[in-house]
Amino acid sequence: MASTRNILITALILAGTILFFGLSGADIWVQRHFYNIETHQWIVDSNNGVLKFIFYDGIKRLLIGIGVIFLLLLFVWWKRPHRLKYRRGLIILLLSSIAVPLVVGSLKAASNMPCPKNIEIFGGEYPHTCVWEKYGSVDCQKAKQKCWPAGHASGGFALMALVFLFRTQKAKMAALALALTIGWSMGTYKMLIGDHFLSHSVITMVLAWLIILLIARGVEGVFKRNIKIADVQ
Repeated sequence: MASTRNILITALILAGTILFFGLSGADIWVQRHFYNIETHQWIVDSNNGVLKFIFYDGIKRLLIGIGVIFLLLLFVWWKRPHRLKYRRGLIILLLSSIAVPLVVGSLKAASNMPCPKNIEIFGGEYPHTCVWEKYGSVDCQKAKQKCWPAGHASGGFALMALVFLFRTQKAKMAALALALTIGWSMGTYKMLIGDHFLSHSVITMVLAWLIILLIARGVEGVFKRNIKIADVQ
């Protein structure tokens, strides 16, 4: 699954996705459905405490809890022979849970891209630009924006690494469906309150899978070298 071919294909898909959303008007077209131009309000109020707890604070705590559980399992199962087959998958999952949000967060800090609610079309003060474009001299003086790609959903999409933990195709598909459901529930909520465009979550999803594949490739390489060393000894 973490073959060079799959990694290259995913990288090309990521590049194509960035180009498509940057050159098309898809983001604006989709986002207009979530914004009332007459009342200047988003379809979901970001101050709604219940929804914020479910799709923001609560789900973040859930992901942290899941990460702690898998970390404990890795320690408990580390030297148990009948559990060794899960060690590789747990390592990939834990590394992905750290690396995906870290990489996405670093891109957010460097990209200087505004949220939908911050652009002029939706009542903000920033122009709508592509990620590779620069602001004009006036806009450059404004506060740095950190909305590309979707950082909140990155934790959910990192769970796609669960496919490396399970053995059967049915279990892998169920794990992937769960990860996508969590990731998209987080991403969709942020779209509905004006915090992210569709492209932000799509790019985060594809980028997360690319990072997971790279981590899986590295971990599998280490395990293969260890097996060869053990055979020689």
